[in-house]
Amino acid sequence: MTYPISSDENGINIKPELMEKEKLYHFVFKDKVLLLFKDSQDFLNCYEIEEEELVNQVKNSETDEEVEKIFEKYIQRDDPKIK
Repeated sequence: MTYPISSDENGINIKPELMEKEKLYHFVFKDKVLLLFKDSQDFLNCYEIEEEELVNQVKNSETDEEVEKIFEKYIQRDDPKIK
């Protein structure tokens, strides 16, 4: 399956028709991480992360599972309701 996010000299290219609903996709672009997912109503949601520590961890990850764990740990660290 083709990854639905890519980039070229013009910027980021997103193909929502290739995305599974409720699946998190990530993409590193210009020292930022983009998190995208298509919800159950086919709305595309996009978040941009610039925090250097997180960006570097995502850049160094090898699998989608590693990326998900990185964000789970980050959320648990910063959300007092989860602790």
